[in-house]
Amino acid sequence: MKLSDFDYDLPKELIAQEPVEPRDSSRLMVVKGSSIEHRKFRDILGYLEKDDVLVLNDTRVEPVKLVGRKSTGAAAEFIISKRLGGSRYMCQITSNKVRKGNSFEFAKGLTATVIGDSDGFEFEVEFSKAPPIEDIGEMPTPPYIKKKAKRDQYQTVYAKMSGSIAAPTAGFHFTPELLREIGKKGVKVVYITLHVSYGTFLPVKEEDITKHAMHEEWFSISDEAAEVINRRQKRLIVVGTTALRALESVTDEMGITHAKEGTTDIFIYPGYEWKLKPDMMITNFHLPKSTLIMLVAALVGLDNVMHAYREAVKEKYRFYSFGDAMLLFA
Repeated sequence: MKLSDFDYDLPKELIAQEPVEPRDSSRLMVVKGSSIEHRKFRDILGYLEKDDVLVLNDTRVEPVKLVGRKSTGAAAEFIISKRLGGSRYMCQITSNKVRKGNSFEFAKGLTATVIGDSDGFEFEVEFSKAPPIEDIGEMPTPPYIKKKAKRDQYQTVYAKMSGSIAAPTAGFHFTPELLREIGKKGVKVVYITLHVSYGTFLPVKEEDITKHAMHEEWFSISDEAAEVINRRQKRLIVVGTTALRALESVTDEMGITHAKEGTTDIFIYPGYEWKLKPDMMITNFHLPKSTLIMLVAALVGLDNVMHAYREAVKEKYRFYSFGDAMLLFA
């Protein structure tokens, strides 16, 4: 399996810069093998049945993007990814020629100094004080979103557990009203947590994809969630690659899902032998050559995925985080 197998051409104008309103008015592509249907997301109700189990990731994105300047005057952006202790953090830094010893200034008198060399992804940074992210932070939207997002835009309506620096975007399409209708239909809704890191979006550079190393992400699955999943009477529908990675990380060879809290660096690509293969999955349209499109291809087949993506381009679906959704039948 080669990296180039997961490439496709996407016109820039199809990259969504903001979500539609209301959220459940986004488009929904329903994929059953090579068969495709075009719907609205609110039509998801027609595909769900009483006693189905729907799994959502309730992680909450924090406003961890800091916009400031290097001591030289050059613009800089920090995304805080991990607290190390005291005022030391791991950060992704966008600025010219970042090196150990560089200093930066932000609003509210906040300053920062790079105290550790980069691992190619992040730098160790010491701030002058705990960063007041609620006052000066912005939502860490991906670089392909050029428009500044409001805090409630880059967040699911059911977000609860703070810790992510990227959103579980497959959940963006749900509204409180739609979730109530799903509950009234007798669908069991289960919440788990996986804090999404920017490692999820790191480009795969190796043509041999098996050589790619995933970054770790923290997750938590409760006893209650595991019990509902294990005792389900009907189908399992997982919302997003994040929720699916978390569940697959805690499911044993017998297909039993276990309650657990920890980290996962699981990498799922075609040829993977599933322990907990869902009956259906809801997801967005992902970047070419990304680990996310590889996971989707592992679930429903590479040919079916690439066929669906070509159809999505042809039909002018909206792509990526603020874009439209897919309902995949495994």
